[in-house]
Amino acid sequence: MAAAVKQSILKEVDLHIKTNKTEHHTSEVLEEQLIVRRGQPFTLTLKLTQPFNPDLHPLTIIAVTGENPSENLGTKSCFGIPDSVKRSPSAKAVWKVELHKNSSSLTGVLILTITPPAVSPIGEYELSVKHREEETSLATLVVLFNPWCPDDSVFLPDEKERQEYVMNEHGTIYKGSGNYISSMSWDFGQFEENMVKICLTLLDMNHKHFKEPAKDVSARCDPIYVSRVISAMINSEDDRGVLEGRWTGPFYGGVAPSHWNGSHAILKHWYNIGCHPVKYGQCWVFAGVMCSVMRLLGIPCRVITNYQSAHDNNRNLIIDVYHADYGVRAKESKDSVWNFHVWVEGWMRRPDLTKDGTYDGWQVLDPTPQEMSDGVFCCGPASVKAILNGDTHLKYDVPFVFAEVNADCVDWLVKADGSKVKIFSDTKRIGQNISTKYIGSNKRWNITDNYKHREGSETEREIFKQAITRDFSRGEKDSENGETEEKLPPPEVFMRFEEVSKPMDGKDVSLRLVLHSESSVARPLSINISVQAMKYNGSPAANIQTEVKEETLEPGKELSIPVLVPFSVYHKHMVESDNIKVSAVVTDKEKPENTYLAVDNVVLQDPPISLTVPSEVKLYREASGEVVFTNLVDKTLTDCTLTLSGSGLFREEFEVKLPDLPPNRRLRIKFPFFPHKAGKKTLIIDFDCSTFRDIKASHTVNVTED
Repeated sequence: MAAAVKQSILKEVDLHIKTNKTEHHTSEVLEEQLIVRRGQPFTLTLKLTQPFNPDLHPLTIIAVTGENPSENLGTKSCFGIPDSVKRSPSAKAVWKVELHKNSSSLTGVLILTITPPAVSPIGEYELSVKHREEETSLATLVVLFNPWCPDDSVFLPDEKERQEYVMNEHGTIYKGSGNYISSMSWDFGQFEENMVKICLTLLDMNHKHFKEPAKDVSARCDPIYVSRVISAMINSEDDRGVLEGRWTGPFYGGVAPSHWNGSHAILKHWYNIGCHPVKYGQCWVFAGVMCSVMRLLGIPCRVITNYQSAHDNNRNLIIDVYHADYGVRAKESKDSVWNFHVWVEGWMRRPDLTKDGTYDGWQVLDPTPQEMSDGVFCCGPASVKAILNGDTHLKYDVPFVFAEVNADCVDWLVKADGSKVKIFSDTKRIGQNISTKYIGSNKRWNITDNYKHREGSETEREIFKQAITRDFSRGEKDSENGETEEKLPPPEVFMRFEEVSKPMDGKDVSLRLVLHSESSVARPLSINISVQAMKYNGSPAANIQTEVKEETLEPGKELSIPVLVPFSVYHKHMVESDNIKVSAVVTDKEKPENTYLAVDNVVLQDPPISLTVPSEVKLYREASGEVVFTNLVDKTLTDCTLTLSGSGLFREEFEVKLPDLPPNRRLRIKFPFFPHKAGKKTLIIDFDCSTFRDIKASHTVNVTED
């Protein structure tokens, strides 16, 4: 792109936007703007009205960013040809320029190769030139982190990983529970329209920028600082962040968290309403949006799901879980165990922890507002290697994340008189199937071994004890009442839940409780089976049903007890809930002090929905797809909507309101779309109605150019 310049000395500037963006891996960004990565040269061509003689009339270039730019802060750099520019002796982040050999000094055509250093603050810069006492604006450009540059602290050596964790606009987020792992497509859309402006505005809206703007912009040279700011700004607990969290319905005045399919619609809405929080988010939404911002700014990032994730409120690495005896109201615990919790990992060096690179690499960052960190609702970066090694004395927030994946769990039975009986002490329940999307495919990758040594191993127990002594002052306690841990005898009655059929929303849930004992005598048992609708963060939403049975467990034989939860009974409770918790508390009638527990968190599969689209379509040519859904329940579906989205396929989310769907009737919707980006793209649909919330499907589409 060439720009005519009015000043007499400088006739024209060519920013070579297309070439520069291709070389800097920013051509996917839709904006027609010069966007480069630090530590890597880019090219400008200047056309002067007179021949260029650097000895007589040197050329000086000035790059500035932020308010009150300063050489000492690294937010201003003066450099030139020749590089005889006087600058502060303590100048940071000095840029460089070289005159390309194909330049023609006699005709005044100067091809300049300019390099922002690999320690430059990221952000928007104004570039100006001073020549023959005239100073002229050259360009406004954006400088990003550079994972392709070995000198950059976000350098990622593997090209396949860079393509996945920086360039891929589509991903998979895992939900459900440890026994019912489900996946959903998420559209990161980090290169969609206006995303550069939105993400830089997000940095400017953080409270540190309002207090000390020059210092804040200077600190943007450091991905540790930037990622911590992003973690705080994705939630809105103590600033004008992107998302407002809400964990219980109804979701008046906003969108249910389960409805979102991607980040761009959320970030765009936040920006368009004057940087006020978008309603509403939960952990996977917070994490998906943060991943988009990190990738756009150039920090390699991936979304992580931890199943059976602990929230250790009292910081003792013990999670107390209470189960109510029959007819007794459940006791609330300050601790909680989430079916799953989602955060992100960002890739960066950690010279603030050690100079030898021990803690470099993946760092946990969690934008979901749970606990304050240095007075702000944010979390991380916490080195994954520090979590693995139990180095809970290191910043940032390693103890909290260590507890999420490695706390011990104690189950208590609350009796009618208010007393508590310990049922079970479990060192293995927390932190299971830690998952992320595999590189270059949609397969699930279990990365639990990155976070913890194998459960039950000597190393795992040693590190657990080390973690307590390093950071926790309460000592090795196992309850909020400070009772010392005791070894429980192995259970004499073994129990497990089994599926009779795959649990699906719209159908009765059928399980069986199987008990057996190695005892040589018959065991009369009282069996209390309770069924609850639950939120995924471990909080109960409603009691669905309870039943008590008296059975005798014969020696050497299995006892099978059917558990049926009809759709007509659970339906109204599950519309706004995430899973069904089925608990069995079994008491030995001859030895009432012997109590046994079995729990199953059942996640209902969505009813089937069909999405058909061509596997290959042409760029800028209309294509079409079809959605088919059949109502299989004896109930008319009302308030039906279909939402279509996909970066590169739709400019923005498209919602269609649909008629009511009577029982056993089929809905068939054909829709057009106009691809505006080449490459493999993902089309995502969301069908929502009064009975089934946010049934999703997705399909990969290869967009080719003519």
